[in-house]
Parts: sequence; structure tokens; C-alpha cells
Amino acid sequence: MLILFKILLIIASIGLIAVVLLQKGKSAGLSGAISGGAEHLFGKTKARGLDLFLQRMTIGFAVSFFILSLVVAYIV
Repeated sequence: MLILFKILLIIASIGLIAVVLLQKGKSAGLSGAISGGAEHLFGKTKARGLDLFLQRMTIGFAVSFFILSLVVAYIV
């Protein structure tokens, strides 16, 4: 049982790393450094298509990684 949870934790961590690296940067260049997250927070455009899918995959992998980490720590 412990080995199964550890394997799932490794898969979740590799998946999380891959999904984060596949996303493109939202604030690139000097304008992104000056405005910070204001454009993302108050922007009129919403994420569509692949960006939205990658964002939801990131949330899913992050939640699964967090829960599996707690389960493995509790079992050990």
C-alpha cells in the first residue's frame, strides 16, 4: 500500500513539473515587471483552449500532490 502511494506521488510530481513547464509566461519583458499581476487580475481577456486546460491540470496535479504527500507522511 505504501509503495502504491509513493508511485502515485512520483507520478503526480512529474506531472506537475511537466504541466508547469508547458505553460507560457504571462508577464514577459519590462512591461510585465512594471505592471506585475495587475494585467492578469484586471485583464479583459480570459484564458481559452490550451491555456485553460493547462491551468486546470496544474490545479489538479497540485491538489493530488498535496493530498498524496499528507497520506504518505501519515502512513510512514
